[in-house]
Amino acid sequence: MGKKQDRRLTFMQNFIAGGIAGVGSRTFTSPLDVVKIIAQVGSKQHSGFIGTFKNIYKQEGLRGFWKGNGVACLRLFPYSAINFAAFNEMKKVMTNPETGRMSNLNSLIAGAVAGVIATVAVYPLDMVKTRLTVQVDGQNKYKGIIDAFRVIYKEEGFFAFYKGMTASILGVIPFGGLTFMSYEILAYVWGKPRSELNGLENFINGCLAGSIALPAQNKKALTSDVDVEFNGLWDCACQTVKKNGVIGLWRGTLSNLAKVAPYAGLMFFFNEVCKNYYYCKNGYTTSYWKPIPKEGIDQSWSIQEVKAYYAAQAKKEAEAKAAPKEETPKVEEAPKEETPKEN
Repeated sequence: MGKKQDRRLTFMQNFIAGGIAGVGSRTFTSPLDVVKIIAQVGSKQHSGFIGTFKNIYKQEGLRGFWKGNGVACLRLFPYSAINFAAFNEMKKVMTNPETGRMSNLNSLIAGAVAGVIATVAVYPLDMVKTRLTVQVDGQNKYKGIIDAFRVIYKEEGFFAFYKGMTASILGVIPFGGLTFMSYEILAYVWGKPRSELNGLENFINGCLAGSIALPAQNKKALTSDVDVEFNGLWDCACQTVKKNGVIGLWRGTLSNLAKVAPYAGLMFFFNEVCKNYYYCKNGYTTSYWKPIPKEGIDQSWSIQEVKAYYAAQAKKEAEAKAAPKEETPKVEEAPKEETPKEN
C-alpha cells in the first residue's frame, strides 16, 4: 500500500508556523536587509556593502539597522504564513501517494503559486516598508506606518499601493518556486529520513535553497518605486544602465547574498522548530524539539485518527481499572506430619 500525504498539522498550525518563521528570520537578519536595500537603491553617500554599513552606523547608530523592522514584521507574518500554508496545502494534493514525495516540477509550481498568493495579499505593506526603510534622518516624509498609508493614499491614490507589483510577481514566481523546490530536493540528500534532520541541517538546506534562488531576487528592490519612477521591468533595466552602467544591474549582489542565504536558512529552521512543537502537541512525537515518533502511532494517520487512537487507549485503561478483580482461591495446606522423636 502506498504512503499517504502528511496530514499531521492543521491549516492554522501551518499558517502560524510559517508566520513565526518569517518574523523570526527577519528580525535576526534586519541589519543585512537594511544594508541590502540601501546598497541596491544606491545614492551618492553610500558606496558598496561595507561602505553602506559604515554610513548607516555613523548616521543613525544601531537603531538604523532595525529601521522599518516593525512594519516589515507586520508584513512578513501574513506573507510567510500564507506562503507556507499555501505551499503545504498544495503539497498535500500534489504529493505522489506511492513515494510520499512531490516531483521537482510540482515543487516548483507549488512554490511559485504560493509566492504569488502571498505577494498579492501583502504587497501594500511591502511597499510601505520600503518607503520607510529608505528615509534619511532629517528628511522623513512619513512619521510611521499609519502615517505612511495615509499620506500615500491621499497623495497618490489607492492603486499606488500596488505600483510595481507586476515586477514583484515576475520576481517571486522563479524565486518562490526555486526556493521551495531546492529545499525539498536538499531535504533528501543527507541519506536519512527527512524527519530525522536536525536544526543545523535544516538551516544549511535553507541557506543553500535561498542562494540557488538568489538571481530572481535582485529585481524586487529595483522596481519598488523608490527615488526613481519605473514603468515596468524593461524601463527599470534601461534607467539603471543609463544611471549606473551595466554593472548597476548587479548592484547589491553581495549584500543580497549575505542577507538572503541566512534569512532563508533561519526561515526554514524556525518553521521546522514550530512544526516539531505541533507534531508533539498533536500526539505524533515524544518531544517538542525533536521529531521522535511515539510508539504505536502511524505518522501517516490524520489528526482525527490519532485522537481516536488515544481515545480508544484511554477507554481500555478505564475499563481495565473499573473491571472487578478476580480473587485467587486460597489453597489449603496439608497438615504437616510430626516426626517422632528418637529416644
